Amino acid sequence: MPARSLLAAAAMAATVLASISAFASPNDLTIVTRDQSLQSAMQSAYVQPFTAVTGVPVQQENWAGGIDTLRSRVKATDDPWDLVLVDADELSAGCGEGLFEKLDWSAIGGKDHYAPQAVSDCGLGGVIVTIVLAWDKDKLPIAATWSDFWDVAKYPGKRGLRKGVRGNLEIALMADGVAPGDVYKTLSTTDGQDRAFRKLDQLKPYIQWWSTESEAAHILASGDVLMTSAPSGPIAVMARQEHKSFGLQFAASLYELQSWVIMKGSPSLRAAQQFLYFTGMPAVETRLLQQSGDAGLAKGLNDALPPDLAATSPGNPANLGTGLKLDVGFWHDNLAKLQQRFDAWQGH
Repeated sequence: MPARSLLAAAAMAATVLASISAFASPNDLTIVTRDQSLQSAMQSAYVQPFTAVTGVPVQQENWAGGIDTLRSRVKATDDPWDLVLVDADELSAGCGEGLFEKLDWSAIGGKDHYAPQAVSDCGLGGVIVTIVLAWDKDKLPIAATWSDFWDVAKYPGKRGLRKGVRGNLEIALMADGVAPGDVYKTLSTTDGQDRAFRKLDQLKPYIQWWSTESEAAHILASGDVLMTSAPSGPIAVMARQEHKSFGLQFAASLYELQSWVIMKGSPSLRAAQQFLYFTGMPAVETRLLQQSGDAGLAKGLNDALPPDLAATSPGNPANLGTGLKLDVGFWHDNLAKLQQRFDAWQGH
């Protein structure tokens, strides 16, 4: 995004926000996100320019997720949370329980300003998080697929997977020939679950497990693995910043939406609305994409991106259309049982 466009967008935001600045809360605005790398990117892409325009101080915190945490935080009188980035399961449960404010869309740009999947009663889509197949193109000059990922005879080397069941069963089934659109229908049966674990059995001796985004990027950059599942953002950013030749396969990727919610009774409601309005501008979301690799959901975000950035944007329709949306309902119902089976499988 050219600096001139960003400055013009910031100036427009300043004009609009100035008209409501008199109503801004005197309290600091506290925003809460899930991981350190996204927090750092938001600090420079969102927080610093927002505070420069509005004068509202912003505090950032991290959390590990979970509806129980949200239930306890909404009752907290000290160190209140204002804006929290939640997953789809937390959004549905928390909205139903009255833990979040119902959004006043007229105060944050209007529903038509965002992609349809970003809009709900209590949530505004903040980022699309996509798990892709990533590999070192210097060592493997092909357009790798999950089938290639399993083919250790043809492409020898370690493989990286996230340490956990969610996502890995879907990947295993797609590697075994199940079309993305049929994955959850297959996985909802005992035979389908057995099939996924049998497929993982084939790869088990070659797997190096990762737990965090930074780990996934590290094991690929260090050469510990030839290929890995990984969040697309850190891989894309590392490739740009460190001039690495990494491939990202968005076909048969797994993606999910994380949404902003305003906690019920937030003392900084007006400032939270200002923040959502400001950061929902395509020019501002472009800054986050450049710095974290994570895509927002404002309409027009992908329209003016340079080709290299568009190619790795999780929100690019060409990338999003070939992926599989993570079924949070399935995992809400089955995570405990399947995680227990996965832990037992991994331990043997």
